Amino acid sequence: MRVDRFPEPGTKVPASEFLITSGGQSGNAAVAIARLGGHVSFAGPLGAEDEFASRIVKTLLQENIDCTGAVRVPGAISSVSLILVDAAGEKMIATRRDQGLGEVAPHNAERTVSAMDAVLLDNRYPNFVIPICNAAKARGIPRILDFDKAAPLDDPLLMACSHVISSSEALRGSTGLDDLPAALKKLGQHFNGLVAVTDGEHGVYWIDNGEIRHMPAFKVKAIDTLGAGDVFHGAFTFRLVESGDVVDSMRFASAAAAIKCTRFGGLMGAASRDEVDDFLKLHAR
Repeated sequence: MRVDRFPEPGTKVPASEFLITSGGQSGNAAVAIARLGGHVSFAGPLGAEDEFASRIVKTLLQENIDCTGAVRVPGAISSVSLILVDAAGEKMIATRRDQGLGEVAPHNAERTVSAMDAVLLDNRYPNFVIPICNAAKARGIPRILDFDKAAPLDDPLLMACSHVISSSEALRGSTGLDDLPAALKKLGQHFNGLVAVTDGEHGVYWIDNGEIRHMPAFKVKAIDTLGAGDVFHGAFTFRLVESGDVVDSMRFASAAAAIKCTRFGGLMGAASRDEVDDFLKLHAR
């Protein structure tokens, strides 16, 4: 729902818009990649019979996303979220996750990644994701982690990835440090690949040869920030496969995320390739 302001406890506020849509980190990122022109497959645990799982699969198929890697889990119910978006585009989210989804592994991790140029992973369901990550590592393809849930700095999934892009919340929670550059350096002490952190309107920070670098976010009027981080990760992965340049990929991803913030509706606001290219021409740095 879209509201002018978030309600105080025990109060009501009117909503100007209401929308039911699919989402989640991987789902949002998959749609972002598909709209940019990439060939993308989704793999993840879903409920077996619930209406939410059916809606998720239907939405992804409509975006020409291959869903053969989705595993329907008997007795489990797909995760759902209740989301409020205020007049500044900021969000409040409550999520109910089904514990039964966390115990499932992919049917065939090697086959899942056999035709991939890169894999984008999140760390919500490590039992499912780690086998896919290891299969991708065996093939020598990039493994980008959307590090959105706080975890130990020696976490096996984190260590198996080639690129780690964290949310500010997860980075602070994992390192115990509030200062993002300091937290990023602490994470970098445990990891040899690219480490970066996105910080909303403040842009993205990363480590380059031991030094902190920063790329400002594009300035736009935010309508809905829901899914912007997921779009960033999807667009980064897409562009990394194209160019192999992490800085170029972060700029491309920043543009895609900025466009998404100007549109209400979560993943439905993901941009096309032409829109991102035109945006970058208009905002040449």
